[in-house]
Amino acid sequence: MTEKTHFGFESVDPAAKAARVKDVFESVAQRYDIMNDLMSGGLHRLWKAHTLSRAGIRPGMKVLDVAGGTADLARGFARRVGPTGEVWLTDINGPMLEIGRDRMIDDGAAQPAVQCDAEKLPFPGRYFDRVSVAFGLRNMTNKGAALTEMRRVIKPGGRLLVLEFSHIHPGLQRLYDLYSFVVLPRLGKAVTGDEHSYRYLAESIRMHPDQESLAELMRESGFERVRYTNLAAGGVALHEGTVLD
Repeated sequence: MTEKTHFGFESVDPAAKAARVKDVFESVAQRYDIMNDLMSGGLHRLWKAHTLSRAGIRPGMKVLDVAGGTADLARGFARRVGPTGEVWLTDINGPMLEIGRDRMIDDGAAQPAVQCDAEKLPFPGRYFDRVSVAFGLRNMTNKGAALTEMRRVIKPGGRLLVLEFSHIHPGLQRLYDLYSFVVLPRLGKAVTGDEHSYRYLAESIRMHPDQESLAELMRESGFERVRYTNLAAGGVALHEGTVLD
């Protein structure tokens, strides 16, 4: 029997998940940033600013932004690495990557943009000082394989930063469910004309590992000094892991 994976609350063949996730993000690409502001009340900008501050980027560093989409983090990294550094923006989704690439160019940051699968990164081992993935890990078919690939390309002493939706404080769960499964799909329909993609978003968050489970998965993938910080009462978490050898 073929092993299944999750697409939201559905159980699907692994080969089918990537194509369905691709359809979701192609559908919402042009309105993605507007929806991020509306969904989070602008808080996603603070979460990403916190991630940038935790990354400890210095001039000359090499940084990889996995599933970087419209380049919010990559643009911040580019300002910090300066002319002697490198920031590689990657995403599996072409329309999202094009928007991110154009935003980088508009910023005057002539950095490379590569369409690729996070589970098969086209980079040499031990190349990057920092790797980031923001709100993309939960969409990957095999999270462990993706994390292992990210570890492979990080230099000894380098770090991974994973910013992702997580499990909110239990006292807020009922209100969060109401927002996620009633308000969010209607908002998606009104702004993007796509209710189903935002219903998938809510479902994918519920199926994503909780904070401790993700931390353990990072350790199993070879990261050390793994820690996480809860943001938005645990609705979002920033996980960090270090490569020591």
